[in-house]
Amino acid sequence: MIEGLYLILDTDVPDLEQRLKAALRGGTRIVQYRDKNRPPEQQRQLAIQLRQLCHEAGALFIINDHPQLALDCEADGVHLGQGDLSVNKARQLLGPERLIGISTRTVEEALKAEAQGADYIGLGSMYPTSSKDDAVLVGVERLHLVRKAVRIPLVAIGGITRDRAGELIDAGADSLAVISAVFRADDPALAAREFSLQFNRRKPFPRGRVLSIAGSDSGGGAGIQADLKTTTLLGGYGACAITALTAQNTLGVRGIHPAPADFVVEQISAVLEDIGADTLKTGMLFSPEIVSAVADAIRQYTLPAVVDPVMVAKGGATLLEQAAVEAVRERLLPETYLLTPNLPEAETLCGLAVRNVDEMERAAQRLHEMGARHVLVKGGHLEGEALDVLLADGEIHHLRAPRIDTRNTHGTGCTYAAAIATFLAQGLPLGEAVGAGKKFITRAIETAIPLGSGHGPVNHWQAAWDRHLEHRP
Repeated sequence: MIEGLYLILDTDVPDLEQRLKAALRGGTRIVQYRDKNRPPEQQRQLAIQLRQLCHEAGALFIINDHPQLALDCEADGVHLGQGDLSVNKARQLLGPERLIGISTRTVEEALKAEAQGADYIGLGSMYPTSSKDDAVLVGVERLHLVRKAVRIPLVAIGGITRDRAGELIDAGADSLAVISAVFRADDPALAAREFSLQFNRRKPFPRGRVLSIAGSDSGGGAGIQADLKTTTLLGGYGACAITALTAQNTLGVRGIHPAPADFVVEQISAVLEDIGADTLKTGMLFSPEIVSAVADAIRQYTLPAVVDPVMVAKGGATLLEQAAVEAVRERLLPETYLLTPNLPEAETLCGLAVRNVDEMERAAQRLHEMGARHVLVKGGHLEGEALDVLLADGEIHHLRAPRIDTRNTHGTGCTYAAAIATFLAQGLPLGEAVGAGKKFITRAIETAIPLGSGHGPVNHWQAAWDRHLEHRP
């Protein structure tokens, strides 16, 4: 089945097989081998090796342009251009079992390919691309038209980036073909995962699996309870690994009973080896042993991790041992997809004063240099509007919302991070996920109903209900 991330190999990279293995770990579903430089026998030998890697990962292996090579290396199919062998002749050579795809640019070409028995069509170029100087720009509107005209799977090709992927999937693409956006990325596994997750936007609810690793809040406003409420109300599926039990209410934490690190690992493994997860969200990790165990799990399973570096409870109780702070810096930050510290947490982690917007931006940059891929510094402790600073892909963004005068803010950090993790798992790219999370937590604070005598919880239900009303068909 042609569905999901379609990777066209860049055969000029020196570490070809290692990068392919990483991309497959990240969720690549189809791989196309295109090679114009190697002699035929070397192409055959390499194709056999690459096919084996793909099949071990459950991915399809497609040969570009050469049906005979596809036959010789026992590939799953061939992808043809308009000037190559016809679909009918390729079918005669390859037989009925192997897939045949063909590049198209127009509705007429797509209809012809379908009539001739092609199994899928490629359509492009969607956007300007540097990989083909002669690429004709087709665009998203043409994709809409082709999708309405044909029933066979449709692969969008050309100039596709993470932040452009969603509109193509929404327009009807069954698969997205990319080259450098994954294959030349610093981390091909994570780059592939960013694309792969966006196909979740088509799944029925509940969609998006989030594993939350955090402490339990007996009062229900923060921690695991806040995470699971958020993910569930937003239409995702939440699982958990509990790092500690706390006895607490709106007035503060009365006691903490940490879980052994090996039992936290056992919980994580039990979930990921069976149910799986699309994203991982962390909260209270408490000890350096738990921090290290979580870092290992993120690396092993190639999961985008939203890390909320919870250190101190609203009432002042310490939720992260001092020795664990260094473990967060050394072990967890390099595995972090998005770090979401408040101002005191940012100061503790990066060692810089963080008391205004300029210092928030400097702290975000410093935390990125320390290993976090993206950083969201939350400005809830500042005066004036509620302004957060997002450093993503080297660019600074400001997220603004009116400040709400309320004491009912228990669990805001947990809820905000859990919402972002859920939106990522449901197929929103990073910038959209953070923006949606900001809007969600703002509404949850704004509609909070007082519970207890201290810092009451935010209103997860109302914020989620308002989002569903806004996005209903």
